[in-house]
Amino acid sequence: MALLEAQDIHKYFGSGSQKHIVLGGVSLQVEEGQFVSLLGPSGCGKTTLLTIIAGFQKANGGSILLDGHLVTNAGPERGFVFQNYALFPWMNIRDNILYPMKQQKMSSAERERRLSELLELAGLTGKDKLYPHQLSGGMKQRTAVVRALACRPKILLMDEPLGAVDFQMRQRLQEELEDIFMRDRATVLMVTHDVEEAVYMSDRVVVMSALQGKIKADINIHLSRPRDRRSSEYRWQVNRIMDIITGRQESEAEEVSLESSRSGQRMITIAR
Repeated sequence: MALLEAQDIHKYFGSGSQKHIVLGGVSLQVEEGQFVSLLGPSGCGKTTLLTIIAGFQKANGGSILLDGHLVTNAGPERGFVFQNYALFPWMNIRDNILYPMKQQKMSSAERERRLSELLELAGLTGKDKLYPHQLSGGMKQRTAVVRALACRPKILLMDEPLGAVDFQMRQRLQEELEDIFMRDRATVLMVTHDVEEAVYMSDRVVVMSALQGKIKADINIHLSRPRDRRSSEYRWQVNRIMDIITGRQESEAEEVSLESSRSGQRMITIAR
């Protein structure tokens, strides 16, 4: 059984002639330990699906199962990282990270142990007395990520977590976040519009269509870590996904299996 299952999710707004269908029966599974990216054009429903999984809004049909249990509202077993960091400006790094642990009534000793682990994990040891306005964009993002990991959620949900930073910092943060997730062994579902980011970070890339969020492709990324952005295998994956997004594929459903490379067999399933 998959850790996370989204089963036939429907979401619409309005009614009658004003009804707008955002998600028209979307299904998705995420296995424990996987990093999965949802990729697609603006308005395809990827953030809507993520917030339904988080329990922030209700679906009009279908169900979300986490570890076999029905999701009906928000809960600590799902950590969430927002694009704008959502750090409390009146709290320093230490108190921001401690906040969810206090909400879950962890003991003082356990909180301090976990805080020390997370500060070290994020490279923030000795900087815990700084406030958000004193932090670089990268430090804010790392603080937001480890705060979301503080209570050891079963899955971490991220909504374009690097969307607010420039290209150079974005690549550096991708590398830093990859290191955090590999060391913490987190299961992650991330929304992004950046193809290169999806390939660099993910074990799987799920491409959503602008047509009611239908899944166009579910692609396994079999590349060794840390990933070499200049390698032919990496560029092949990026170009292949770009072809899918821009429609340069056969209109019929197809499964493409390419011969094994030194980094493993590459499999793509494309559904139309």
